[in-house]
Amino acid sequence: MKSPLFAAAFLGLAASAQAQTLTVIAPDYFGSEWGPGPAIKEGFEARCNGCTLEFRTGDVMSRLQLEGARLEGDVVIGLNTDTTLRARETGLFVPHGQPLDALTLPIDWEDETFLPFNWGYNAWVYDKTRVENPPTSFAELLTREDISLVWQDPRSSGAGLALLLWVDQLYGEDAAEVWAALSRQTVTVTAGWSEAYGLFTEGEADMVMSYATSPVYHIVAEEDDSKAAAIFEEGHYLTAEVAGILSGAAQPDLAADFMAYVLSAEFQQMIAYANWSYPSALPRADWPEVMRDLPFPETPIRYDEAKAEKRRGPALDLWLQGMTR
Repeated sequence: MKSPLFAAAFLGLAASAQAQTLTVIAPDYFGSEWGPGPAIKEGFEARCNGCTLEFRTGDVMSRLQLEGARLEGDVVIGLNTDTTLRARETGLFVPHGQPLDALTLPIDWEDETFLPFNWGYNAWVYDKTRVENPPTSFAELLTREDISLVWQDPRSSGAGLALLLWVDQLYGEDAAEVWAALSRQTVTVTAGWSEAYGLFTEGEADMVMSYATSPVYHIVAEEDDSKAAAIFEEGHYLTAEVAGILSGAAQPDLAADFMAYVLSAEFQQMIAYANWSYPSALPRADWPEVMRDLPFPETPIRYDEAKAEKRRGPALDLWLQGMTR
């Protein structure tokens, strides 16, 4: 029979092992085998002297709002700048504690709570074998009855919400007319990005709402240069994805180490290749060559988090009006 002393020692070892687990709340794509999570897990664990990084995946915003202070985790990753106000207002985050001078986004960043790990421009991606003369402006796209589209529902998709706010900033109260025009060209509107992009790659539509960097995946992973982003003269909507430390973190020191890792060159290179997006803390000269060589939108369009939240409801009303005409 084991003594109470042995039992106490065993429990102490178990607690110590558990104490070395960093729990990161992330979207489903992030922790999947084709997302950036596996490489990030391997890289961070190689640095943290025996710790384990564990991803808990799902709908991050819903989890923050539904679980609140009961949420068990140390770090949240994968929120974007159109939703950070809602996340901030939960009161569940503490300052990230990282210097911001290494950031290379094309916008000023002074947020002490959320740290950007990547950024990107939303863009209509097309198949060059199907679209020989892509539109060069949003205004032209609305007149192109020869082009079929697939895109995402702004109520359930970050890419769809970005499109909603892009149109809202360009067209304001006239947006209902824009949505009516787009609906006539639309094959379907999907719940998420993966479904829409899958339909596009299967040839169900000529263009899909995605990101200016999406062609990089096809070039690198498939040796296929038939996909390209249409660059619009009005500019492109910019979003950044962020990470933050939860106030209830069981491992605050590990969480701080992870946030520092986010800014490392190793992490940033992983983001470029595994998340197929612009890294937030690498100068353009250090991006993968294939990414540097792609057409690059020069005019960022965006809302700050307060304006994005303020315009979301009215913009959705205009979307519904246009889509039901």
